[in-house]
Amino acid sequence: MSITSPRFGDDAKVTINSVQEKKQQGTPITCLTAYDYVTSRLVDQAGIDMILVGDSLAMVVLGYENTLPITVDEMLHHVRAVRRGVRRALVIADMPYASYHVDEKQAVKNAARFLKDGGAEAVKIEGGEKRVSLIHRLLDAEVPIMGHIGLTPQSVHMMGGYRVQGKSLAAIERLVKDAVALHRAGVFSIVLEGIPREVARIITEEVECPTIGIGAGPDCDGQVLVINDILNLTDREPAKFVRQYADAGALISGAVKQFKADVESKAFPADVESYHLPRETQADLETIRARKRAMTR
Repeated sequence: MSITSPRFGDDAKVTINSVQEKKQQGTPITCLTAYDYVTSRLVDQAGIDMILVGDSLAMVVLGYENTLPITVDEMLHHVRAVRRGVRRALVIADMPYASYHVDEKQAVKNAARFLKDGGAEAVKIEGGEKRVSLIHRLLDAEVPIMGHIGLTPQSVHMMGGYRVQGKSLAAIERLVKDAVALHRAGVFSIVLEGIPREVARIITEEVECPTIGIGAGPDCDGQVLVINDILNLTDREPAKFVRQYADAGALISGAVKQFKADVESKAFPADVESYHLPRETQADLETIRARKRAMTR
């Protein structure tokens, strides 16, 4: 089933072209993750340019230790939900670990499912120069690609943990080469995660496609964060680059505790929160009950 996204109000639908134009115009690009209908609807209505259904949902929504266990089917379930809530933003689906690492033919099939069955408008894959061949095949299949280099969570074991990348001259050179290779291969944007600000600035100046930073400083063309992080809806210590914009965790916890207290004290539900019989029916019912009581005496 293919899901389309109509125009919403007076706001033009965000496209790959309009995202790339923002870099040319020097206009910052906004991106947030979302994992369900309700959240994506609110993010979209707030005017965010791009919504990433990130494989981070493995950790922040499904409770996995890292992003590696999540499957294509699990991702698709959430992509569909997000798609139903979005009218304006560009929807990008993360391709999970092992969905594109082993076989390019299968990778193309998996990517196509995110567009055809999930309603995504692009997919994101991790890795630099080594992904060029795959990117060519995906683009041949009409699948737009967002690249991702630096701290790549699907490589957590190879990196020895979630560590800042690009600290040495050799590592910086590798990152720049990766970014240039991705741009030349045809990605429409590149996520730069967990790298020094100075390196992110060099890459942003070097490539023509937009760079989207997460823990990469303010000199990228845009920024992305995880919605659960900015709302304090996670039980993990936030990374240095996370800014908390609201404490939804405390708000939800407080509301739940108050509900519990009101139920236990019988303060909820009140009479105004209850339905009532029509007066005529209520009178008839009382008459019947009175007769039954009289018969049992």
